[in-house]
Amino acid sequence: MQDAVIAGGGQVVPVSEAEAIVWADPWGAIALGDILGDAPDVRWVQLPFAGVEPFLPVIAERDVVWTCGKGVYAEPVAELTLGLMLAGMRSIGRYARVGRWTPQEGSNLLGARVTILGGGGITRSLLRLLAPFGCHVTVVRNSVEEMDGAAEVLEAERYVDALPGADVVVLALPLTPETDGIIAAGELAMMERHAWLINVARGRHIVTDDLVAALRDGTIGGAALDVTNPEPLPGDHPLWKLDNCLITPHVGTTDAMGDPLLAARITANVERFARGEDLVGRVDPELGY
Repeated sequence: MQDAVIAGGGQVVPVSEAEAIVWADPWGAIALGDILGDAPDVRWVQLPFAGVEPFLPVIAERDVVWTCGKGVYAEPVAELTLGLMLAGMRSIGRYARVGRWTPQEGSNLLGARVTILGGGGITRSLLRLLAPFGCHVTVVRNSVEEMDGAAEVLEAERYVDALPGADVVVLALPLTPETDGIIAAGELAMMERHAWLINVARGRHIVTDDLVAALRDGTIGGAALDVTNPEPLPGDHPLWKLDNCLITPHVGTTDAMGDPLLAARITANVERFARGEDLVGRVDPELGY
C-alpha cells in the first residue's frame, strides 16, 4: 500500500499531517475512528474491501470522502462464481464426496436461466464470463439500466419475480438493512426444486437455518457458498454435512489475487485526489455501500 501511494505521486506522512488515509484493516472501525480524531486535515479515506458495514458508524460521524474496494475484486470473485455454478449444477461436489462410482446426474449451465441479485462490478464481470454459455440472465438491481449480457434488468423491489424459473440464483449485492436476510424460507420456496443458490456476497443475505431446512428437504437443488452466517462456519455446522452444499472459506479473492488489484486502485485514487478529480469506488453513506 505504501508503494501504491508513492506510485500515485503521494507521500507517506504521520497521521497528524495527513490529507488522506489508506486503511488496511477490514474490521478495525474503532481504531480508524480514534485515528481520525488525531487527523484534522483528512479529506479522504480509502477502505480496503467492498463491504463497509463495520465502518458505517465512523462514516456517519466524519464528513469526508469515503472510498472502498468496490469493483476492485470483481474479476476473481466472478471467476469463482462461475466455478461454483458449474460445480453445483454438474454435481461435482457430490461425485467428489461419495467415494464410489455413482449414477449420472447434473444439469447444464449452457442455455440455463440465471438470476443475479446485484448489479455492480461482480455482476458485470460475471455477465461477460457467462456470454459463451448462452444463458438467459435476469439482473436485479437498485437502478434499472441496460447491462451487456443481461436479457432483462428488474428493479430491486421485484427480486421475488426473478426467483421462479431460474436454474441458478446468484447473490452478488451489498449488505444493507434491506438485503439482510433477503433469502429466507419464503424465497427458497419460490425457487425451482432443481435450482442452485450461489452466494459470493455476504453470509447474512441468507437465513442460514432456512437454507439448511431447504437443502435437507429438497426445496432447492443445492447451494454453493463462499460466505456464510456465521463466519467462519463452525466445524460442526450442519451445512458441512449436506452433500448438496459446497462451501469455500471466503476466497472470492485471495491476498495474492487481491493485493495487486487494491494497490492499483490506491494508486489511481491518489492520482485523482491530487488532481481534484472524482475518486473511484465512492461510498454513499445513505445507501451504506
